[in-house]
Amino acid sequence: MTEEESLWIRCFHQCPQADVRLVCLPHAGGSASYFFPMSHALTPAVEVLSVQYPGRQDRRFEPCIEDLGELADRVFEAVRGLADRPLALFGHSMGAALAFEVAVRLETKLGVSPQHVIVSGRRAPSVFRTEQVHLRDDAGIIAELRDLSGTSNDMLDDTDILRMILPAIRADYRAIETYRGRPGATVSAPITVLTGDTDPRVTLADAHEWRSHTTGASEVLVFPGGHFYLNDCRNDVNGVVARILTGA
Repeated sequence: MTEEESLWIRCFHQCPQADVRLVCLPHAGGSASYFFPMSHALTPAVEVLSVQYPGRQDRRFEPCIEDLGELADRVFEAVRGLADRPLALFGHSMGAALAFEVAVRLETKLGVSPQHVIVSGRRAPSVFRTEQVHLRDDAGIIAELRDLSGTSNDMLDDTDILRMILPAIRADYRAIETYRGRPGATVSAPITVLTGDTDPRVTLADAHEWRSHTTGASEVLVFPGGHFYLNDCRNDVNGVVARILTGA
């Protein structure tokens, strides 16, 4: 990997023989390690790479990026050199919007269409709602995290851990809540949408609206659970990703 790639990209299981690379983009406040189980499950058929945003874990001393467009530009620069093999994108929540924006950049700037874009737990870019979690005090952000059930209560009850993670979480919320998708933006890559049937942030109509952002095929798959249905449906989701990327 180049210096830029090694800064942004984590590869937990190297698979030089894999026919396809899957770049995974975490949710707001998330880190690259969230996708370690997916990497383990899909190896060696798929080489799973996970993006590490600034401001967390081994990048915790770097300033966070609070603009989704800038974040997409930086991720694009990190992954553009990885397109020597078929490349797919998977993003959850904030990562879904980011995956789409990176796909747009791959197609418009590099002339490379991803093999597939898989978006999870996020409404389509054309569906806008005013959200201001990033303007809340720390207690308000913690309440939001509890509502979404994506962060363990042990972590949310630990003041030392909270002191470390809250700045990145707030920055990510600011990035996604101030994001405005470009009207009419599309990719030619097929898009598969994954959503939880009780997700308080994404309606089924929101999920189906993704079809307007691709000139290729699209489908919506619904799983039992809320915004972080992924945590309880990992095996099913891994199976879907394997089917999409390898036919297995």
